[in-house]
Amino acid sequence: MNTVLIIFFALFGAIIGSFLNVVIYRLNTGMSLGGRSKCFSCNTTLGARDLVPVFSFVLARGRCRHCGSKVSWQYITVELLTALLFAGVFAVNSSMLLAAPAQFVVSTVYGLLVMSILVVIMVYDFRHKIIPDMFSYTFATVTFLAMFIGFDSLGEISIAMPSFLSLSTGIILAFPFYLLWLISEGRWMGLGDAKLALGIGWFLGLSLGASAIIFGFWIGAVFSVCLLIVDKYFKKNHHGHSFGMKSEIPFAPFLIAGLLLAYFFGYNIFESVGYLL
Repeated sequence: MNTVLIIFFALFGAIIGSFLNVVIYRLNTGMSLGGRSKCFSCNTTLGARDLVPVFSFVLARGRCRHCGSKVSWQYITVELLTALLFAGVFAVNSSMLLAAPAQFVVSTVYGLLVMSILVVIMVYDFRHKIIPDMFSYTFATVTFLAMFIGFDSLGEISIAMPSFLSLSTGIILAFPFYLLWLISEGRWMGLGDAKLALGIGWFLGLSLGASAIIFGFWIGAVFSVCLLIVDKYFKKNHHGHSFGMKSEIPFAPFLIAGLLLAYFFGYNIFESVGYLL
């Protein structure tokens, strides 16, 4: 049964990922989210056979069926990523499916919503090097409100009153980012990263949230060192611009990668340190 449901959530994720691509491409362009999709090269309105998540891209070999122009790899990447994340959310909550159905539904819907928001933030920041306020605020608001949803011993929904520490966690984790932004006047860190850290704290809690941010810095450091090594030997990156220490690197993808490690695998640096001590 779990296998069938994992496949279902993955397919559902691919469909949602297709919509998220529309959001990412049209956000802040003046275009509405409604209306038919068109090829950016020939302006031909795309039909149903051109819009099947993943399969249309594969069958057309990454090209427009009408004009033959290349289709961005972002389309299939976002669809596959969202499919994987949705399947993962189900896997994380699957133990509650029969034992506490109401809790399973609420926790799963919450997880799917958060993953959808994070995909938009991650890909948009990677493309434009800015985190859209609309989604960072939505992420923070959703995670903050979710702290007031609880479950009784039978798994039924109830109102929860989070502790002062829980309510403060987002602010605690966001403050260092805000301080770096303030001191450097935006040169070291963007304010959007502070807003993202706010939601990370409320989503994961203090210990896991801090672990996620530390993982994000580690992943970002490894990525930056790899880019420097590549630039040293090839001089130019794939965009044709020299990469250096002053190059602007979007940080949200690394923070979100850290969040995913903490959420899906429960990696907690502080527990590991405790074991070592």
